[in-house]
Amino acid sequence: MGKSFDRRTFLSSIAATAVASSFPATRAFANKSVNFSGKTIQWMIPFSEGGGSDVWARFYAPFLSKHLPGNPNVVVRNVPGGGSITGTNQFAARARPDGLTFIGTSGSTQIPYLLGDPRVQYEYRDMRPVIVSPTGGVVYLPAKFGIKDASELGKLGNQELVYGSQGATSLDLIPLLAFRLLGLNVRHVFGMTGRGDGRLAFERGEATIDYQTSSAYLTNVMPLVQAGNAVPMFSWGTLDAQGNVQRDPTFPDLPHFVEAYEMIHGKAPSGLEFDAYKAFFGSGFAAQKPAMLPQGTSDEIVAAYREAFAAAVADPDLIAGKAEILGEYQQVVGADVKGVYESATVISPEARKWVRELLTQEYNVKF
Repeated sequence: MGKSFDRRTFLSSIAATAVASSFPATRAFANKSVNFSGKTIQWMIPFSEGGGSDVWARFYAPFLSKHLPGNPNVVVRNVPGGGSITGTNQFAARARPDGLTFIGTSGSTQIPYLLGDPRVQYEYRDMRPVIVSPTGGVVYLPAKFGIKDASELGKLGNQELVYGSQGATSLDLIPLLAFRLLGLNVRHVFGMTGRGDGRLAFERGEATIDYQTSSAYLTNVMPLVQAGNAVPMFSWGTLDAQGNVQRDPTFPDLPHFVEAYEMIHGKAPSGLEFDAYKAFFGSGFAAQKPAMLPQGTSDEIVAAYREAFAAAVADPDLIAGKAEILGEYQQVVGADVKGVYESATVISPEARKWVRELLTQEYNVKF
């Protein structure tokens, strides 16, 4: 993951990969009643071409073609707009349960749903998940503070930290909730157009706490750490099939957020605030990219997709090329999909109410 990644080069190589993967698979399928031979399957992505979700789908598409019954042609259809809400609404309203259309979303789609955004007309509980892809990230501080690791965060006391944020209802809602839980005094400066802007603000000394996703951290922040200018505190972590937070496999020597909390407070986090944090953490990191079939899809078609994704994840060709796209993260397939999917798409009414009131009262968010 530490190598540079050229999205344009990747996208131009997809056609060659698809050709190499289009030969009929010799594997026997568990369910003989599902056969997509001669069909074209649309994988809807509610984001523009070239973004993270688009690249993720285009990487998987030829392997899904290879492993679905009948080796159908799998094409990615981009329907951007409304921060991914437009395309997802369209999918929920129009997709037929015949296995020929499915969707891949991201944290940017899940968070408005969890917040109860009135623009959202899709219902994740009605969709049928077939794979979940996680990602991760690392929180770090300037070395000048003299904080060596997460166990010393309490030494900051009430010192104000500054975080460059993309917005209170963006993916930066997760660090907003995390820093609050830890008891850190953080001022969130909104208006960043991406996490890269937040990192540059950190490098200029304008921000004094930051996080970067795993690939960006390895590429852009590790040099700061090696130069003695930044110190990693904790990763967000990942989830196991039972919903327990685990260490990030990309950063196994770093504590995850829950461990960092325990280091500071001497006990595990609990209560309404932690319930809210965990729901948004699931949507933004541990289960960031799920793929789903529409409501009403038969168990047989769902099983065929889950089997195909499981076979794709185990495919030697996918394993050989996954580092730049999927990283070290275990792809959630098969029987584990349902539990991890729910971690990204379920929030209690009490936790949702608490987050909405927090955002309204302290950050002037209007719902």
